[in-house]
Amino acid sequence: MSLTSLAFADHPMSRFLTVLLLSLALSGAAWAQPAFVAGDPPYLEREAVQQFIDEMVAEGFERRELEALFRGVEPQQRVLDLISAPAEARPWYRYHPIFLTEQRIREGERFWREHDELLARAEQEFGVEAAVVVAIIGVETFYGRNQGGFRVLDALVTLGFDYPPRSRFFRSELGHFLRLAREEGLDLRDTRGSYAGAMGRGQFISSSYREYAVDFSGDGRRDLIGSWPDAIGSVANYFRRHGWAQGEPVVARAEVQGEAYRALMGGGFQARHSLEDLARHGVTPREPVPEDGRFSIIELETENGTEVWLGYPNFYVITRYNRSPLYAKAVHLLAQEISRSMTN
Repeated sequence: MSLTSLAFADHPMSRFLTVLLLSLALSGAAWAQPAFVAGDPPYLEREAVQQFIDEMVAEGFERRELEALFRGVEPQQRVLDLISAPAEARPWYRYHPIFLTEQRIREGERFWREHDELLARAEQEFGVEAAVVVAIIGVETFYGRNQGGFRVLDALVTLGFDYPPRSRFFRSELGHFLRLAREEGLDLRDTRGSYAGAMGRGQFISSSYREYAVDFSGDGRRDLIGSWPDAIGSVANYFRRHGWAQGEPVVARAEVQGEAYRALMGGGFQARHSLEDLARHGVTPREPVPEDGRFSIIELETENGTEVWLGYPNFYVITRYNRSPLYAKAVHLLAQEISRSMTN
């Protein structure tokens, strides 16, 4: 029976059901509304946008060109929806199957063999294992195939002005994108990337592109979108600059007694806890580790309960690429699997 037919029924229970169903319908409509809405009001009508334009004009950008850019922005509701539900919000047992597949391992081996000389040169120059570089590119873009379909300009404006939780960060990235386009000759209106504005075969955000990208091809440009030498060299340089230690371990399995270990968690994944600290909190390594080592605590939710791991400094370096411990562990495991495939 429809809401309309209930409204004309003359029974008290019918009238009660009418009110109840209408209330449910209205509340359901409220639940269906997205948490954040893109592009309302128009960007150029907003004080925050005008302030941003003023700041960029002070750096030498043309006001007329900036206003034209904002006028041509297409607000991306999909961007807001995606950033509100990232894959990293899943439990480990649902997250890692996305990346640790036979196809991704097989394609990683193929990619490594195809770019063996470049990867070897990057490993020698930057001190970062080829397997790690391959795994990063494999996780980020499936070896260059999926670099993202959003216009970077649209994504960064949407996030910078319609996503309050991180608006300051994304406005900063928008500024970096404008500077980057000027420095590297990118097309502001056509450059495409992820929903978060990351670009190229290694998915660098604009500030990281400007800071860590290298011209590994020697052609005078840092092209992370179309150049494999630059993409490979830049990923390796990023890891070197963040302190990667070649040949050092990444994680070690641990056992815990009770819940005291949770006091050591939080504040990122810098490896700062000694074995004495760990022991006082009921944590014991399940494999040999350096007595003078420093570690972080990592929790992974499996189908059979929680696993606890110790993170070495190299684990922290991977989280500088993506803050999620799930991401870092997936990259590490993919690198191991691809290395194993290469030797079989």
